[in-house]
Amino acid sequence: MRKRLIYDISEITPYINWIYFFHAWGMNGKPAGAKEKLKADAERVLASWEGIYHTSALFAILPANSDGDNLIVDGVCIPMLRQQKSIEEGKPNYCLTDFVRPLSQGITDEVGLFCTTVDAEIQDNNDDAYDKMMCQVLCDRLAEGTAEKMHEEVRRLYWGYAPDENLTMEQTHNEEFQGIRPAVGYPSLPDTSVNFIIDRILNMKEIGIRLTESGMMTPHASVSGFMFSHPQSHYFDIGKIGEDQLKDYAQRRGLPIELVRKFLQRSLLKQ
Repeated sequence: MRKRLIYDISEITPYINWIYFFHAWGMNGKPAGAKEKLKADAERVLASWEGIYHTSALFAILPANSDGDNLIVDGVCIPMLRQQKSIEEGKPNYCLTDFVRPLSQGITDEVGLFCTTVDAEIQDNNDDAYDKMMCQVLCDRLAEGTAEKMHEEVRRLYWGYAPDENLTMEQTHNEEFQGIRPAVGYPSLPDTSVNFIIDRILNMKEIGIRLTESGMMTPHASVSGFMFSHPQSHYFDIGKIGEDQLKDYAQRRGLPIELVRKFLQRSLLKQ
């Protein structure tokens, strides 16, 4: 299954996590009145965008299996990284492939891939510093909110593995649903160049996303990643990796090790 979704701003506004909005403004510890005023300004901006701008999501639910630390999605090999930092005794070091049925079992599983973004034109119309900051932060929140709403619809309807899910928005933001939605660039998926593989499968340009040489997305207010449905799937941080895993990962990616070193610079152990 592959589907493109387009949302009105008002459809995504309820999914905005205002905690991160305030954090972006450095409002932690500020008086409640100041936060309320800032949120009121944000809501006026959002209302002014209604009917003019939209957000978009593109996703696919595809046959998949794991093969060691590689994810095989619709015949495409997507190498993953395994957690390397010290874990509590008796607990495994995780890789996202652990949440997908192994190829050796001979039974096909499924995995989701997605990307979301906002209309690029939203960010082109602000010269005032305050307005520009407001626009950038709201666009980031809208892209994340679009991923949240899309994932909810995927769980309940399109993939349909949780058709009876009925969560409050607080529960949704607390990720109390079944499955996970790890995004590229986050702790379990630090290599932004994985976006090149996702792009080959999804064709991100269909919703206006383009990639830089390092795999970063433009517009900046865009999110991409994977969806896993396994009831025991959870988020984790792979931590720092050593030269041995860097070499192994580069070989599995089929890329020169020095190029992969640039992609993973922030995740490498200091020599």
